[in-house]
Amino acid sequence: MSANVIISYDGTPNDDDALALGRMLAPAGFSLALAYVRHAREFDPSREEIAQHDAEQRLDRGAAFLGESAIDRHVVIGASTGDALAQLAESQNATMIVFGSDYRTPPGRVEPGTSAQQLLEGGAVGVAIAPAGLRTQLDGGIRSIAVPLAGAMSDVARQTARALAEKLGATVTQSLGAQVDLIVVGSAPGAPAGRVVVGGDVRSELSSARSSVLVLPAESPVLP
Repeated sequence: MSANVIISYDGTPNDDDALALGRMLAPAGFSLALAYVRHAREFDPSREEIAQHDAEQRLDRGAAFLGESAIDRHVVIGASTGDALAQLAESQNATMIVFGSDYRTPPGRVEPGTSAQQLLEGGAVGVAIAPAGLRTQLDGGIRSIAVPLAGAMSDVARQTARALAEKLGATVTQSLGAQVDLIVVGSAPGAPAGRVVVGGDVRSELSSARSSVLVLPAESPVLP
């Protein structure tokens, strides 16, 4: 069965980057779903109807961007976007959540926003982050995958990278060169099984990343 990938989407340009990354991952055999988090319901019924309609329209625009009119869409309620997405991922048996970078991120750089950062600190699902501006690569694909030295200690990183490369026709390298399209790293040694914990060495390497990044929970490869 194909793994489920949830794309966090609110209609902003940086979340269009998340859509672009999801579209690049889909040919590996992942099934995509879109999710928008509303932080509270409106007490007034008419305002609630408008808010729900707005959320659904945002997801419809995301589906149109992907060219997937039948893609699953989820409008969820939660005070914390990260918590709400984590609960959705659990209910859907999803193995990955895809985010765009923080809205202040310069083009070509990767910077997790608050919700992604929350899941990088003990979350139970793989976290993928698209670089700012990835949406402009209309014919983009994943042709090279890096497992950097700081993340190479993780068997799940190597296993995931090899599986993705086989499905996508990509190459696997340890170099973070300009031509790398995706960086795959595992959690820090000693991290609890099934939880994402990013060590300082990995954070240091990723701070200069100019490619999409996938961070895996300990002992939990994300396989198509």
